[in-house]
Amino acid sequence: MGSGPNPGFSMPPFVSFEGLDGCGKTTQVRLLADYLTRRDIQVALLREPGGTPVGEAIRTLLLTSRSRGLSPLSELLLYYAARNQNLHHQIIPAQAEGKWVLCDRFADASAAYQGYGRGLDLSVVEALDRMVNGGRKPDLTLLIDIEPSLSLARARERNRRTGLDEGRFEAESLDFFRRVREGYLQIAAREPSRVRVLNGSQTIEGLHREILGLISTFLPGGQA
Repeated sequence: MGSGPNPGFSMPPFVSFEGLDGCGKTTQVRLLADYLTRRDIQVALLREPGGTPVGEAIRTLLLTSRSRGLSPLSELLLYYAARNQNLHHQIIPAQAEGKWVLCDRFADASAAYQGYGRGLDLSVVEALDRMVNGGRKPDLTLLIDIEPSLSLARARERNRRTGLDEGRFEAESLDFFRRVREGYLQIAAREPSRVRVLNGSQTIEGLHREILGLISTFLPGGQA
């Protein structure tokens, strides 16, 4: 896998979307998938945790408000168990079949949430990532950056509107989400060719257009 957009690579691209809960990334993943499908490009649309039956079961365990008392290390290990399933049962096979992989979160989320947010030693997160991913990273990561207070308000409203019991993280303090955001921004600063920071407070349409410009490198002729 490449470390950034590279028009000469032979495998179809792996694009991840990152950001705080409520930043709008799930909407943007779906918009991009629809756009690519209209261009007759095959897409594997995935999410983390999730993507496989085992991953979806782990997702329920991780996100439900009933999972109280989960330690940061246990949380991290569960995320990587789901990620290992997603990688070997979805991501690698999809690319082998010539499909673009669009993933709603990947390994950067673990560094941001469990490392910076929960305070786990980043060397532990990195060691587990090497064990599971073997250095594999997305070709492009789209980080939708937004103020934590706005993000948290959106996420809580979404949970009320949908009735889904996926609010365990939304119960965290604003300071937690500030640490997560800072973690994401530090990751982006270290890997600017891979991680592109987008303003999440703009309109859905404006953000979609900006994303189309960033993925154009991967398209035939380089035009979105």
